[in-house]
Amino acid sequence: MKYFDSHAHYYDERFSEECTEGVDTLIDTLLNTSVSYIVNVGTSPDTSREAIAQAVKHENMYTAVGIHPSDTRFLSDIDSELSEIEEMIISPKSKCVLLGEIGLDYHYPDTNKDKQMLYFERQMKLAEKLNIPICIHDREAHGDVMDVIRRHPTVRGILHSFSGSSEMAEELVKLGYMISFSGTLTFTNARKPREVAAAIPKESVLVETDCPYLAPHPLRGTLNHSGNLEYTVKTLAEIWDVAAEECARMTEENAKRFLNIP
Repeated sequence: MKYFDSHAHYYDERFSEECTEGVDTLIDTLLNTSVSYIVNVGTSPDTSREAIAQAVKHENMYTAVGIHPSDTRFLSDIDSELSEIEEMIISPKSKCVLLGEIGLDYHYPDTNKDKQMLYFERQMKLAEKLNIPICIHDREAHGDVMDVIRRHPTVRGILHSFSGSSEMAEELVKLGYMISFSGTLTFTNARKPREVAAAIPKESVLVETDCPYLAPHPLRGTLNHSGNLEYTVKTLAEIWDVAAEECARMTEENAKRFLNIP
């Protein structure tokens, strides 16, 4: 049984600080044992380059490149920054399968919502231009995220670590989006994501770690990695009333189909 991790950040400094065997050794071990594929997701031009540098070392690691809403506070030249992102996407060496992660994050009170929206809209337009699917980060911004998605009906993508309602998920599926569940699905208070997982079509579901963060129960607070998808897949399989092996197979096939991976 192998797992497809549709969202990870292996360049994150937590890996260099806490992974004693070295991050490349960890990735190799995972891809040779319990993990079939990993999508290494950038959050800025700099981290997107880091994600690509790691992916070229590992045959079954792909990338997403883009500008995360929280990273917009460090950026100021959107034309130049998006030009860099576009160059990475179109390069055959980047192994890029998604534009992301992009979106909105309203969690912090000092958030510059207008700046986040500018970067989100511009990257949606870039996705239209390049005909590439997107990966959306949505934290406490469900209404505005849906408004942007509806304004760009030709774009398809993934709502990563989904935290919205069943009604929102059902509309997204109708619009051609995939819903991805992280370790939060395993949390003891995870009533809403479990309801979503039960409500939407199985062919629209992906699994992810968002590592090194969001380690699943009972590993919360530890360094997360793709091997821990075991816990998320087990929980999802229980919700679907199928064997864990079948759940792993289905979510892998969903990811490969959506991301056009042979």
